[in-house]
Amino acid sequence: MFYHVKELQFNARVSKPDPAFASLLLEQFGGANGELAAALRYFGQAFGARKPFPDKYDLLMDIATEEFSHLEIVGATIQMLLTGINGDLKNAAENSEIMRLLDGKAAKEQMIHEGMVAPQFLVGSAGTPAYTNTQGVPWTAAYINGDCTGDLTADLRSDIAAESRAKMVYEYLLQFTDDPYVKETLMFLMTREVAHFQMFEAALETIKPNFPPGVLQSDPRYSNQYFNMSSGNDYTGPWNSGKTSEMKETYQYIEDPIRYVMETNGLQDQQPQGTNRTMEMVEQADRELSQLRSEEINIAAPMDEEQEWNMPSEDMNEKGKTKTKAKGKGKDTL
Repeated sequence: MFYHVKELQFNARVSKPDPAFASLLLEQFGGANGELAAALRYFGQAFGARKPFPDKYDLLMDIATEEFSHLEIVGATIQMLLTGINGDLKNAAENSEIMRLLDGKAAKEQMIHEGMVAPQFLVGSAGTPAYTNTQGVPWTAAYINGDCTGDLTADLRSDIAAESRAKMVYEYLLQFTDDPYVKETLMFLMTREVAHFQMFEAALETIKPNFPPGVLQSDPRYSNQYFNMSSGNDYTGPWNSGKTSEMKETYQYIEDPIRYVMETNGLQDQQPQGTNRTMEMVEQADRELSQLRSEEINIAAPMDEEQEWNMPSEDMNEKGKTKTKAKGKGKDTL
């Protein structure tokens, strides 16, 4: 259940209309890394976390709801930047405000040329935000379907990357406007991406074990091999020398991959090196983690019991008290 508060989370303002920048800002309304994509990404991921990880369900729903509020901020900013277009397009007479401003054929052609950046503003939505990116490509669920894997550790890593991409889009947008009010809004939205990055990162760290993503472990014969697959200057760093970042295995640098593959019968005739893991240990870990993950879900939602989504009223009351103290009125507020 959502409750809409008519005031924006951040009071967006603009100094003057700017249809050209409104076209660019569409990227964060209906683009691949925009606010709609973020809101629906976290909203979808939350369902799978509801029973085994109720705290992460709460986190994902809270951030998804905030992303909807950011979508509202972006939409409101676009609308203000397009002030005047809608009304003038409703006036089909040649003496409308737009036509008087476009004094002469050259000016009108220039307006049409600029409008081709986002033609829906002129001939589609008549000056209101549209669910497209800057080039007018409609929003699609293909942007986010790959981010809902059913494994929360993988989803949270995807969320961290998504917040990084969104942050960069706002950073680039800031270079294309001189409006101090718009810059203020974009800086707020960019900062919230940084905040969400840290929240998802912290949530991931509370799930143990969380590497590798999923349940099955990696094959110790191949988990620490680095293949030198290019000619020219070869670089070394913590990605191919020393210890691996998560499992602390010693990297095995394969200087000549072709010869190595030939000598090992296509990597079949080799034993684990630089690691104390064995295939027996991997199989045991697979069984233990499979049982752990299965029990987390089955204990939270037994298959032989009747289910309901809402919590009992007494639990809801207790949860509401806690939330009221922490967040004030309203749980999921658009």
